[in-house]
Amino acid sequence: MRTCLFLSLVALCFAKPLHQNEFLHFLEEHDVMLQDRPQNTSDIIQPQQTPTPPTTLDDLFFTCPLKCICQVRVVQCSDAGLKSVPARIPKKTVMLDLQNNKITEIKETDLKNLHSLYALFLINNQITKIHPKAFRSMKYLKLLYLSWNLLPQIPTNLPKSLVELRIDGNKIKKIQKEAFKGMKFLHVLEMSGNPLDTTGIEPDAFDGVVRLIYIRISQAKLSSVPKNLPSNLYELYLDHNKISSIELEDFRRYKDLYRLDLSHNQIKEIENGSLAYLPNLRQIHLENNKVRKVPAALKNLKYLQALYLHNNNISKIEVDDFCPKESSIKKMLYSGISLFGNPVKHWEIQPASFRCVSGAYGVQFGNFRK
Repeated sequence: MRTCLFLSLVALCFAKPLHQNEFLHFLEEHDVMLQDRPQNTSDIIQPQQTPTPPTTLDDLFFTCPLKCICQVRVVQCSDAGLKSVPARIPKKTVMLDLQNNKITEIKETDLKNLHSLYALFLINNQITKIHPKAFRSMKYLKLLYLSWNLLPQIPTNLPKSLVELRIDGNKIKKIQKEAFKGMKFLHVLEMSGNPLDTTGIEPDAFDGVVRLIYIRISQAKLSSVPKNLPSNLYELYLDHNKISSIELEDFRRYKDLYRLDLSHNQIKEIENGSLAYLPNLRQIHLENNKVRKVPAALKNLKYLQALYLHNNNISKIEVDDFCPKESSIKKMLYSGISLFGNPVKHWEIQPASFRCVSGAYGVQFGNFRK
């Protein structure tokens, strides 16, 4: 019997570890990036893969922290009423789940032995402070979720290996200088639900961040479009803010944008030519604003497919508002245009106004009611 047990343990020790999924696969599964994003992703730096240590006897006979559930390299301590990070977390942990607790602080030594950590979830706690050296031993951390806490600023000395950072629903009023310095693998940044104004984003805040393709700053206090975000963005979400106008220079540096969300703002004016800097735009949300006419540059966006203009103040539609005069200019037809909730009389619109829309149901109207 002892011989059989010993041979079984030896077999486990030499078993091949499971490999972590590539992060781009993670994005596809969670619909973070567009389905029709560029096929050539060779210019995107692939994050360094987390080395998976071989299974040892310590892995098989570790002590699981109190109130936690442990599997091999996965520790779940969510909804456990914890007021601090539990001690004696197994050193080979790859994923640590501490969400929905009452943790108020991340101390210098709380995570010091977790050298192999890949994902750390601290969502919905009461964290007000993270020690500047709390992450110093983490060279392979890819996912860091700090959403719905009480952090007053971006934590300093974040791991340079991060690919996704979610810090929405905190108390951040300012993105300080070089807040993301050295984070050359960062692809996704979620910062919604913070009291952040446009003036709170310092000009050098994103210096050195060259591969950030997704930013969401929704439900903040932005009064205008930020002009100093990374220039290589594919998706930009600025919905539910206080933006009142779109100026000519607002999108000059974001020429790679595929999806833009400006819905639920207070936009009245869109300066002519301001959207012409977005030649690759596929989808734009302008619904629930105070726009009075169809933006002039839309008809010249060759690849624009989905246009959301409902619940605005548009009272008239001209025959060339959506479609260029030369059909060859438009590379892709519209799959959908929403215009309901506007004071426009749809029976007065010339049918030729939608000549570049695919399908009879591509345009959505509705009864305008005050």
